[in-house]
Amino acid sequence: MKKLLIIGASGHGKVIADTALKLNKWESISFLDDDENIKTTLGLKVVGKTSDVIKYIDVYDVIVGVGNNNIRGNLQKFLEDKGASIPVLIHPNSIIGEEVILGAGTVVMAGAVINCCSRIGKGCIVNTGSTIDHDNIIEDFVHISPGVHLAGTVKVGKGSWLGIGSIVSNNISIVSNCKIGAGAVIIKDIVETGTYVGMPARRVYS
Repeated sequence: MKKLLIIGASGHGKVIADTALKLNKWESISFLDDDENIKTTLGLKVVGKTSDVIKYIDVYDVIVGVGNNNIRGNLQKFLEDKGASIPVLIHPNSIIGEEVILGAGTVVMAGAVINCCSRIGKGCIVNTGSTIDHDNIIEDFVHISPGVHLAGTVKVGKGSWLGIGSIVSNNISIVSNCKIGAGAVIIKDIVETGTYVGMPARRVYS
């Protein structure tokens, strides 16, 4: 069994660790974190700072436990360049349909549902209780927050963030690097980067 190293010992990193513990696939689980005040999380040790990761790459699987899409993306790209083994974590209480593809570094949290023939890019977060229906395309480093619901044949562009409880109707495309506010309802394509809120959603910031 390999060891698992999680970069980030705060909120999102904790949930990744909790999922990893339930999977029971790793000999040990440890963290890297730049906050020197954090020594342990969930009883698991912080063994160094983010910059120390190069020392562990040969013997650990490494995953980025940072919620910010840009930071997570940059860290994962660094790991890829260094040849790190980057796992996919799927909570045992999630449901994954047939012919679903999940990219390296993606995590699927408890209660999430991904229906058949959807493609999830690398470094994505499919958070607690969210649902992704059939034939979705979720590009790299997207964050699907808790309780988000995507209907069939939705496309979400790279680096976008869908806030808690937001809803996307079927056959909708969302451009890269968008922020969708909590509870927003998307009923038409989003073709311009920005922040969108409301029911139906409207653009409020560039």
